Amino acid sequence: MKTRRKFLKDCGLIAGGAGFSYVSLGYPEWIGINKKPGKSSGMTLRFKPYELHLKHVFTLASGSRTTTPVMLTEIEFENMVGYGEASMPPYLGESHDSANAFLTGVDLTQFASPFLMEEILTYVDQIAPGNYAAKASVDIALHDLVGKLMKQPWYRIWGLNPKRTPNTSFTIGIDKPEVVKEKVREAAPYRILKVKLGQGNDKEMIQSVRSVTNTLICVDVNQGWTDRNMALEMTHWLKEQGVVFVEQPMPKAAIDDIAWLTQNSPLPIIADEAIQTIADFKKVQGVYSGINIKLMKCGGMRAAYTMISMARALDMKVMIGCMTETSCAVTAAAQLSPLVDWADLDGNLLIDNDVFEGITIRDGKIILPDGPGIGIRKI
Repeated sequence: MKTRRKFLKDCGLIAGGAGFSYVSLGYPEWIGINKKPGKSSGMTLRFKPYELHLKHVFTLASGSRTTTPVMLTEIEFENMVGYGEASMPPYLGESHDSANAFLTGVDLTQFASPFLMEEILTYVDQIAPGNYAAKASVDIALHDLVGKLMKQPWYRIWGLNPKRTPNTSFTIGIDKPEVVKEKVREAAPYRILKVKLGQGNDKEMIQSVRSVTNTLICVDVNQGWTDRNMALEMTHWLKEQGVVFVEQPMPKAAIDDIAWLTQNSPLPIIADEAIQTIADFKKVQGVYSGINIKLMKCGGMRAAYTMISMARALDMKVMIGCMTETSCAVTAAAQLSPLVDWADLDGNLLIDNDVFEGITIRDGKIILPDGPGIGIRKI
């Protein structure tokens, strides 16, 4: 019987010199990149656009949406496949078109082995500026592949204790009181709720949540407050409501106001939009109490691991977060969760068309899968 790889090759679906080809591997129109005939390392990159459908309209301070575009990626080497993903909410400035253009330019055949991770990911990062979600899709797929080749999950490769994973928050978007209450009831298994604020109905949002549950709350204002005195008053009120921290309360450009707020607030102030990559640490040190790291913002697992180490060296709190994503990217981020103070890894729970299984939640706590790589499987 022909092997799957030989069958694809015989059919001309993986062909050196073709530049790219369309292949069907359970999904339509995967684009396969395997360049430079005669110099192939055996690594083949494939990618396919996909659209996530949210269970509820997702509203935050900057607007609403019901879908999120993603790019699903695969890297194959010696019949082993690693999976990755780029999630591209509008504010990131990436799209299916930009991710397609970036990934089409990625040539992995120049590397002799997928274990040359530092060289490979440095090369990917230098192909073009920005494109961090697209870069993350390669980074995640490469980590998944290498972990599978090593037959170990990444939390174990990093020497982390899976019992030290935190609870994950569950996100409650801005909505009418009756809808908020319905969402809170659906989130009953979770030990902490992340409530979106910043559209002028902040107290109504919190009061709606509190009418249903006494569960701990963290809030994400998404740069929605503009007056620092009002912001300080809100932090005191929020503390009385059982809120544990405030994420990105004011525009990221309002550095002096945020530094003043952090100094005077009874609650930790966490940077989200204000920090994307390692280069942004100089903008947030001494301004915020901590940072929210997301694979789609920073470029993947390697960069996220480095950012956690840097934050700890600066005595900053750390949160690991996500976009609306499939279980692929969420489970990849979860591999880092034993290192952090807080986790907001519910992006896969907010959609109704996931294509992977991985991370699970038990009584609000993140349970890491035992499988190698990032620990996911297709469904």
